[in-house]
Amino acid sequence: MDETFDVLIVGGAIMGAATAYFLTSDPGFTGRVAVIERDPSFTYSSTTLSAASLRQQFSIPENIRMSLFGLEFLRSAKERFGPDTDLAFHEGGYLILASAAGLPILQANHRTQMTEGADIALLDPAALKAAFPWLNVDDLAAGAFGRSGEGWFDAHALLACLRGAAKAQGAHFITGEVVGLTREGARITGATLADGRRLGCGALVNAAGPRAGRVAAMAGIPLPVEGKKRCVFVVHCRTPIEKLPLLVDPSGFYIRPEGAYQICGAPPAEDNDPDADGDFEVDWSIFEESIWPNLAHRIPAMEELKVVRAWAGHYEMNLLDHNAVIGPHPEVGNFYFMNGFSGHGLQQAPAAGRAIAEWLVQGRSVSLDLDVFSYERIAAGRPHAELNII
Repeated sequence: MDETFDVLIVGGAIMGAATAYFLTSDPGFTGRVAVIERDPSFTYSSTTLSAASLRQQFSIPENIRMSLFGLEFLRSAKERFGPDTDLAFHEGGYLILASAAGLPILQANHRTQMTEGADIALLDPAALKAAFPWLNVDDLAAGAFGRSGEGWFDAHALLACLRGAAKAQGAHFITGEVVGLTREGARITGATLADGRRLGCGALVNAAGPRAGRVAAMAGIPLPVEGKKRCVFVVHCRTPIEKLPLLVDPSGFYIRPEGAYQICGAPPAEDNDPDADGDFEVDWSIFEESIWPNLAHRIPAMEELKVVRAWAGHYEMNLLDHNAVIGPHPEVGNFYFMNGFSGHGLQQAPAAGRAIAEWLVQGRSVSLDLDVFSYERIAAGRPHAELNII
C-alpha cells in the first residue's frame, strides 16, 4: 500500500464530510482518517445541486429524529464553526397538501410528527385559504404546515464548514476516484484509485451518494442504490406570492422561494426514471407538461411566469424502500453504509455522520437508535418504507 489509514471514507460531499467532522471531533478517536473525492469542485454533486431543504414531515420516527438533529446542527452552526458562519437558513416552513385520497396518510404522518416533537399544524381548506390567500384550495382536503424548524439553507456553505473543520482537526482529503476495493475474507483492507495509488484501511465508509451501489459492488456486496436524475427549474412570477413556504402539491411538484425567484421540480414518470449514469441534461418536458399546468392550477398567479434557468442533479435512490442504509455490514464488519437517503440526505447528514463516527469509535450508534436502517433488511428484501418522499 502507498499509504494506510485507520478509516477511509469514499465520497467527500456532505455524508463523507459530516463523518470526517464528527470522527475527528471525538476524543475517543486517535487514528488517521482520509476522505477520497473524485471531484473536489463538487460541480455535479448531489449535495450542491439539491434544493437544500430541511423538514420533519416524515412518516417514520427515526427519520424525524435525524432531521431534528439536523435542525439543531444548523441552528448551532455559529457555536460550532465560528461567529461569522452563515448557512442562510430560512425557516419558511414546508406546506404538504393532500387531496381526499391522501388525507388518511397525511393525518397518520401528522400524529407521528407531533409525538416526536415536530411543530407541524394540520390545516383544513378554510385555514389554508386564510393563511395563504393565493392558494387554490378547491380540491384539497388538508395541508400540513411546519410552523418552525423547517425551511431551506445554503448547501455549499454547510459543506464548506464541515470539510474545513474536519481538515483543521486532522482529516486528510485526497482527490481521486476509487475503482477497486481489496477484500480479504470478512474485511476490506484497502482501496485502489484510478491513478494507481493503493490505500490501506482499518475500516471503509461508503459515502459515495448515487454511486454507492457501484462502490458496494467492488466489495461483492449488493446495494440497491442508483442515481436518479431530478431537474430543478428557476422561475419568476410577476405577482408577488407572499409568505410562500416550500409547497408540495398532491400532483407531485414542489416549489419554494429562492431570493427574488422560486425554484420548483417534480419527479418524472416511474416508467421513465432510469439510473442517471452521468446524464445531467435538463428535461424541459417535465416543466412544460407536468409542473406548469399543476402549478398554475394550485397558485393561479403563476399562470404568468418566466423560466430563468434550470439544472439537473442526481437523486440517490434506495430502490427497496426509499430509506437510508446506515451502519456496518453484518458479515463484512468493517464496511460501513451511509447510503440511499432518497432525497433527504442533506438534512440528515449531521445525524448520519455522527452515527457512523459513533459506530467506528464505540461499536454502535449511541445518540440515536438507527437499527431500522440496517443492511439486514436489504439482504432480506424486507422494505421499511418512508411514505413521505419528495
